[in-house]
Amino acid sequence: MSLCCCCSTATGRGVLLPSLLLGRRHWTGHHLLNLRATTTVVSSSSAAATSSLSPPQQRQITVYVDTLLEWNQRMNLTAVTDEAEVMARHVADSLAMLPPLERVYRGRSTSAGGAIDGVRLIDVGSGAGLPGWKFTLLESMRKRCTFLEHAVEAMNLSNVDVVCDRAEKVGQSLDFRESYDIVAARAVAELKVLAEYCIPLVRIGGLFIAAKGHDPHEEVRNAEGAIKKLGASMLELCNVESMGPHGQRTAVLYVKERATPKKYPRLPGTPSKAPL
Repeated sequence: MSLCCCCSTATGRGVLLPSLLLGRRHWTGHHLLNLRATTTVVSSSSAAATSSLSPPQQRQITVYVDTLLEWNQRMNLTAVTDEAEVMARHVADSLAMLPPLERVYRGRSTSAGGAIDGVRLIDVGSGAGLPGWKFTLLESMRKRCTFLEHAVEAMNLSNVDVVCDRAEKVGQSLDFRESYDIVAARAVAELKVLAEYCIPLVRIGGLFIAAKGHDPHEEVRNAEGAIKKLGASMLELCNVESMGPHGQRTAVLYVKERATPKKYPRLPGTPSKAPL
């Protein structure tokens, strides 16, 4: 089974890091326990951020950060060029979305007693790859996909695939449409635009989670019409700790209640030019 994740590359957003930490080969006890510990200590240093992880996980994070900073000298992957800041602003920030996501998914899942194993997750706009499971990283820019493919190989990940295409096209493909338990996105677009990229990919009963800033209430209100048209409704807003200037981010969670009308998503570029 596969999970697909997408987000903008400009600041290193996505779920390549969660994917390596959730890889079946490296689980140590409960598969999100270490992630919670990581997000609470990451502000100290990169060493502290990974101290609770297994040795394979720590090595993979080191490989990822080294690869990101090396490739960033040749292409625009992230504005952050310091290793410690990458750990604080990107690694911890991405992982912080996982605990509320797991809690809500387990609470709503009726199969296998709320088990999260085998979940299909798509992260729309994977960029440089920053927010068991198997992930598909969806990114529209070829050069970023090349980086992602290299990083996946360098970290020896068996649970990650890279798809280079537009979210609007993937959302109309029978191979992807309404196929995922969870769709996640971090810092991709305004919510009413992001919803059209993401919700068509969610199965009925599945979840859409958007990582937003410390005060997304106006953005959430502006997206209400789009969310309804696309077949979803809000579940909750959940504050999470962040190394950002405001000290927190917000996980905005929606549930897909009915099929998305076939006309959505519209042609590439239309959602951003003429939001619902």
